[in-house]
Amino acid sequence: MTCGADLLNSGHAVVRVHTRLMAGARRSARERGKSDPIDAEAVARVALREPDLPKACLDGPSRDIKLLVDHRRTLVAQRTAIGNKLRWFLHELDPELAVASRGLRRLCILDHLAQALIQHHGTLAAIAAELVTDCRRLLERINALESHIRRLVTARAPHLLAIPGCGVLGAAVIIGEAADATRFVSKAAFARFNGTAPIPVRSGNKVRVRLNRGGNRTVNHALHMIAVTQVRGDGEGAAYFAKQLTVGKTKD
Repeated sequence: MTCGADLLNSGHAVVRVHTRLMAGARRSARERGKSDPIDAEAVARVALREPDLPKACLDGPSRDIKLLVDHRRTLVAQRTAIGNKLRWFLHELDPELAVASRGLRRLCILDHLAQALIQHHGTLAAIAAELVTDCRRLLERINALESHIRRLVTARAPHLLAIPGCGVLGAAVIIGEAADATRFVSKAAFARFNGTAPIPVRSGNKVRVRLNRGGNRTVNHALHMIAVTQVRGDGEGAAYFAKQLTVGKTKD
């Protein structure tokens, strides 16, 4: 079954139809009951009847950003898998060839490993050298994609980059996953979409809230990284965090 995300990635617009709007369409349908075909027909009738439904769409530049971010994520996963195997082989060849946690993200480190592996012989060393070459190729491609994304985001949404803690990739994720943020009627609706709105939990006369683990987790992660960066630096996030500590909240 095709979901809304697949339709968006394919360049189609997706409208959100609330279930209460489908009641009349179901009553006037030729078939009684509830099934996927019946629901699909009811949704289609409502979408044609209501012109102002919230619409998610990725126009040309936004869709390009979304596709590039997803492609970069795939390449990063490939680099991570190759890097893990390379570290294991390096440790077996020579424990002195240990690489720092993020060392394989640096071209100079990969060049150093390539030179060091020349001194080793055998099948294991040959495979390790090939993995170094693969890591370098992926790293160069990832860096090129990030530069391309930077140009698109700078032209598309410079206001996002002006937010303290919001980098190019975070802004790109928000653009691609939000699919036109103007479709949200309020900030609260957007918070509900990305899972940052707390969920109220009522017990007697007490109203508490718990962490929302739903919503779009990709956007949630991007917003989390922006918040963490602001807390470590200056700005509204750091001021808000300090204020919460003064009223008795904990860092946990």
